Amino acid sequence: MHKTAIKLATVAGLLLSATAFSQTTLRIGLQDDPDQLDPARARTFVGRIVFASLCDKLVDIAPNLEFVPQLATSWSWPDNKTLQFTLRDKAVYHDGTPIDAASVKANLERAKNLPDSNRKSELATLASVDAPDARTVVLHLTEPDASLLSQLSDRAGMMQSPASFDKDPGKNPVCSGPYRYKERVQNDHITLEKFPQYWDAQDYHFDTVIFSPVPDATVRLNNMRSGGLDIAERLAPSDAQTIRDDPNLVFRPVTGLGFQALSVNFANGPRADNPFAKDARVRQAFDLAIDRDALNQVVGMGLYQPAFQPFPPASFAYDKGVERQGRDVEKARALLKQAGFDRVKVEISYGNNTIMQQGFELIQAMGSEAGFDISLRPMEFAALQSTMARGDFELAQAGWSGRVDPSGNVFQYVSCKGSLNDGKFCDAAMDKQLNDARQELDTAKRKALYGQFLEQMRSKLPIFYTYYLPWTFGVQKRVQGFVPYPDGLVRLKGVTLAQP
Repeated sequence: MHKTAIKLATVAGLLLSATAFSQTTLRIGLQDDPDQLDPARARTFVGRIVFASLCDKLVDIAPNLEFVPQLATSWSWPDNKTLQFTLRDKAVYHDGTPIDAASVKANLERAKNLPDSNRKSELATLASVDAPDARTVVLHLTEPDASLLSQLSDRAGMMQSPASFDKDPGKNPVCSGPYRYKERVQNDHITLEKFPQYWDAQDYHFDTVIFSPVPDATVRLNNMRSGGLDIAERLAPSDAQTIRDDPNLVFRPVTGLGFQALSVNFANGPRADNPFAKDARVRQAFDLAIDRDALNQVVGMGLYQPAFQPFPPASFAYDKGVERQGRDVEKARALLKQAGFDRVKVEISYGNNTIMQQGFELIQAMGSEAGFDISLRPMEFAALQSTMARGDFELAQAGWSGRVDPSGNVFQYVSCKGSLNDGKFCDAAMDKQLNDARQELDTAKRKALYGQFLEQMRSKLPIFYTYYLPWTFGVQKRVQGFVPYPDGLVRLKGVTLAQP
């Protein structure tokens, strides 16, 4: 009897332990506070991190950048202007309604046609969507589009319940992912809770996921070290060694697909009346004044590979011939004089976090030596997005987390109708090059077309690229199964917390 009691107590203890283990909270530290939580309207990278747990897509990517099933189990190209998906059976939205072909059609049409959608240019080639049965979705294109599957592996392919479309989904999202929306306190936290009816719920092991914006990199690190965060993204490169030396933490960097850059206001409101918009020589001078290698060493601690183009080294469109070393202050000054200036005043708007502050203070000093009087305008990151959209800037931070297809790294920013082209740069010849490259399915021919496009970018400089984005994660050692992806998103499938 005594032995039986001991066995029962042991079993009970194991059950309690298993219950405690399954009922867990994961805390993720973000560099910025996301903007609204509507995939069609959202702009921020940190929003995409939240969406990775909140909103499933038609397809996802693997760590090696191959496309893998998510809400769609398979896809095919019956011809070069038709893309067909077969949907997963019995998947449901967070309100319990089925994720069927009619709802996918409604989502894609909304993303393309909503007046303030930021997905319009990503779906520019989508002509119409058919739903011949509950599990089949057929996309008809206006022209061949080699980039479309890549777009559908991100926000353009995220699915929300159509019943929520007229209920302010930016504040009350009803999505399709493993976790559903619970609450948000602006600039403090976003809380998601596990969705029991998710089609793959057994592979998600947290009851609650809390995303906390912590713009100060030092505070983010200290929260990691004190145990207040389980995962933190974009930790400062200068803190990498501190993380490596901490026995409770693991440093997990991965080479990304995106870039940091500066956009020029060419034609978006009164503030487009500035020397940068009017004369390419001013832009060329500024470009020559920036020493990307110094940014890499001083701010990036060797982790910020210099960038002179939108295509990362992993892309087939990357052109090593565009690179250069250092800067040329004398040539920059000469170009300013040719343009009729001794010195040029300009304001740079940017998201107020530690790394951006360091980087733009260094650019400010570099520019001064070449003839630029730069004033810095830091602001909360979500506010920066609306500031840029309404044209209240001269130069502004334009970070992009990157896409698998090269079109996704440039079309939104540089094409005349690009949804993230806040400066309203427009060049018909460059638009044709971008469209031709997107329509071409042969990789070698696409590379040649992007090469011609880069030649125009080098002379017209609508954007100043500074460095490629590494994703620098800090993770508590007890976090098991976390894999960093090149797109920088936090995917929680299979991630667990080991017992203390």
